Amino acid sequence: MKKPKGIWKKMLTPTLVGGLAFWLANFAISRTEIAAEYRAAMSISYYPMLMEALAGGLLIGFWVSFLLLRFYGSIPVKDPILKSVLMSSLVLVIVTIVPGGPSSFLATSNVTRYFFISTVINAIRVTVLGIAIGFVCKRHGVEHSPSLVPPVPTRTE
Repeated sequence: MKKPKGIWKKMLTPTLVGGLAFWLANFAISRTEIAAEYRAAMSISYYPMLMEALAGGLLIGFWVSFLLLRFYGSIPVKDPILKSVLMSSLVLVIVTIVPGGPSSFLATSNVTRYFFISTVINAIRVTVLGIAIGFVCKRHGVEHSPSLVPPVPTRTE
């Protein structure tokens, strides 16, 4: 199998734009009363949360960009935005299960409520990230590249 060539250069812009979109969505959500209630229940400080959201957005943006560019031709839809949203949905499932596990909610009396709030917040942030990455890929004409995915052997008879 060939090494992916040029994938790292192509990933930079989508990763940065996706991370910024994630952070902006997080910032907008953080200004709401429900987010303030959630932060108080979970004892989350505001400014460190903003920095963690930026770091988390860049990390998630990196993985969504990598998966999108690496497996572009294997994703069943044609539109890069839909492809990116599909990839970010996979990440959303992981983000919901891993850090949103029950142990992080033991400090609250209403675990179901705060788990639902965190899931909705993550769904908004990760979907915005996916849309932003897909839009960048669409604008830059990122398509299935033979250097990114090895060719599938075909039989000719």
